[in-house]
Amino acid sequence: MGSFDETGNYVPRAIVEDDLGGASLEEAIDATIVEFDDGDIVEGKVVKIDKDEVLLDIGFKSEGVIPSRELSIRNDIDPSEIVSLGDHIEALVLQKEDKEGRLVLSKKRAQYERAWGTIEKIKDSDGIVKGPVIEVVKGGLIVDIGLRGFLPASLVELRRVRELQPYVGRSIEAKIIELDRNRNNVVLSRRAWLEETQKEQRGEFLVNLKPGERRRGVVSSVVNFGAFVDLGGMDGLIHVSELSWKHVDHPSSVVSVGDEVEVEVLDVDLDKERISLSLKATQTDPWQEFANTHQVGELVYGRITKLVPFGSFVQVGDGIEGLVHISEMAGHHVDLPEQVVTPGEELWVKIIDIDLQRRRISLSIKQAAEGGEVSEEYREAFGEHAYDEQGNYIGYDYGGTEFTPETEAQAAWAEYVAEHGAPPEGAEGGPAAPPPPPPSPGAEAPAAVAPTAEVPTAEVPVADTPVADTPVADTPVADSPVADTPVADTPVASPEGPDAAGAPGT
Repeated sequence: MGSFDETGNYVPRAIVEDDLGGASLEEAIDATIVEFDDGDIVEGKVVKIDKDEVLLDIGFKSEGVIPSRELSIRNDIDPSEIVSLGDHIEALVLQKEDKEGRLVLSKKRAQYERAWGTIEKIKDSDGIVKGPVIEVVKGGLIVDIGLRGFLPASLVELRRVRELQPYVGRSIEAKIIELDRNRNNVVLSRRAWLEETQKEQRGEFLVNLKPGERRRGVVSSVVNFGAFVDLGGMDGLIHVSELSWKHVDHPSSVVSVGDEVEVEVLDVDLDKERISLSLKATQTDPWQEFANTHQVGELVYGRITKLVPFGSFVQVGDGIEGLVHISEMAGHHVDLPEQVVTPGEELWVKIIDIDLQRRRISLSIKQAAEGGEVSEEYREAFGEHAYDEQGNYIGYDYGGTEFTPETEAQAAWAEYVAEHGAPPEGAEGGPAAPPPPPPSPGAEAPAAVAPTAEVPTAEVPVADTPVADTPVADTPVADSPVADTPVADTPVASPEGPDAAGAPGT
């Protein structure tokens, strides 16, 4: 800038130094223009922030435009939360000039390019990445590690996590287990990092854990093949076969996530770091209990659960089934079990063998019909005192049994009994009907099923045993195959005496 002399005339400033360094003015102007191509990374200054875009001055003839979707790997963000006026940032050139003549840039893509180089080096060195969880997606989490890293739900913790939302915003560390630059795919595992950091602690835990020990834990997950239990540092598996002494259709029918359970350690695999547990080992073996409280030759009351070609299965206890072989179903030849019994039918059977090791109990309907001593749980009602001198069943006096009403209905029935005697069977609050009495010792085998008078003779075809060849005294008519009259149609709950329908031998 010049100055003015004493008379007021303008005097231009004299140029005394050439600061162009020997270059022409045209060359100096060209030097201020940045040269780049599509795909290059450039640096510039944020000069304007709008709702849907950011303007970046990179020294080009016009400012570059960064659309909001190209600012960050996060979705639906506010540009002002990502950059501020005056920030110097890097951006990748998407289009040097679009249809509107604008320079289109991407901050997100520039981050990708820088991050990929870093991520590949970390993967090669088996290192750790760290970043905030920015989103919950189907099957896992998205972690910002300079690019979008996918963390599967099964690899978030040492055991599977059901609720992922609390992890959003939390900074976590993880290992890279899969990297594919062409597909822009990065898979992370926080569990691998946790296992590595806790390896020494796990080793000490496993060494101190001995087979046969009982530990308390919390069910951490339930799967088709069993349930995992957190023992306070490591998870052990209860296989479905070790959940219960009974048959288990699915582990969820026995335990649920969060249940506190006591388990027994079956095996510890130090090499594979696996712990095998058992829940049923901490419970009473129902087979052992049955064997301790029952003897061969005793009568027990059971229910037919299934018919098979070689006999029928009878439930005689909680989770305990025995087999009545077809040869032990009746005193005469039986072709099919359904000729004698039907599923759901209740009847007396005699124990003829207990094989605890093989979990097998052999039963007999035929021998039960000959009478015998009932098992202990039935002796109060069906012991020797329940029969007269002639062997007739006289029952048990339930009137002397102490009864404390627990509900209003039970109290009402208690009053009724005091005035009128026992209430009708099946009434609410009234006593349940006892099973039919077993044959008294030495009593004649009763008929298996009393045939009804309405059944015509023509409807009872005899396939293999002609009536003429069958001794009437020893073989009841109902033991012959009856095609149209199933055994279930005959009442079985009468407690009148040893000749009542439903007694052993049905």
